[in-house]
Amino acid sequence: MANVAFIGLGVMGFPMAGHLRNKGGHAVTVYNRTAAKAESWTKIYGGASAPTPAQAARDADFVFTCVGNDDDLRQVTTGADGVLSTMKPGAILIDNTTASAEVARELDAAARARGCRFIDAPVSGGQSGAENGVLTVMCGGEPQIFEKARPVIDAYARMVGLMGPAGSGQLSKMVNQICIAGLVQGLSEGIHFAKRAGLDVERLIEVISKGAAGSWQMENRHKTMNEGKFDFGFAIDWMRKDLGIVLSEARRNGATLPVTALVDQFYGDVQAMGGNRWDTSSLLARLEKP
Repeated sequence: MANVAFIGLGVMGFPMAGHLRNKGGHAVTVYNRTAAKAESWTKIYGGASAPTPAQAARDADFVFTCVGNDDDLRQVTTGADGVLSTMKPGAILIDNTTASAEVARELDAAARARGCRFIDAPVSGGQSGAENGVLTVMCGGEPQIFEKARPVIDAYARMVGLMGPAGSGQLSKMVNQICIAGLVQGLSEGIHFAKRAGLDVERLIEVISKGAAGSWQMENRHKTMNEGKFDFGFAIDWMRKDLGIVLSEARRNGATLPVTALVDQFYGDVQAMGGNRWDTSSLLARLEKP
């Protein structure tokens, strides 16, 4: 058992912190910007809550962060009441936020200056993956630090991999989002075409999902897409944030991402339809708009 702090109890962080407490058996102290959410967490899982990130992290061996974006992450780590102001030497900061590779490298340097270590560890699997403890975690950091942290991360993960030095986890998550964007657009066009062609979508997917066209998105989202229901997981607002990070990094490293850029625009169209909180499969709604 370790002393663990978890900063950020959103739709992902709330169950992830719960798995660290229940499945991992760790002593967990949580912090959330809205204190009522932290109070709710402690009522469900036990553990403790703290009024600031700094106080949550004071005695922790491992400090997890899972917040909204780069600025939020800087605030809870290097800000006045951030975790790095109190983390003890040798403690490990593990960031599950989907953020830029740049801020990951900043935090790696800041943690080292404190005598601590850092791992960027963005996750994939959505809300259901967090709730069921089966997330995929892409890590960046030193191998020996990763090996210390991995048994703790395992509490909420199905797959945990070290992708390279600090920032590599975030770069890997960018690749993940590039692939998802193209897959969901392709699936949306396929379902849209099938409907226009008069095919039985359920029967069609039953067959083609077992062939080369099959994917997680097809298996898990085709039914709700066909029914015009888009309230199942990762929201478009979050996806556009992620794709913004991807496209910014591509401008820096010279990668050419025409499909990703186009799908980002399509998600913007869905936002304009009022679909900000619809899940990413709602690209189909854009195609079927009257």
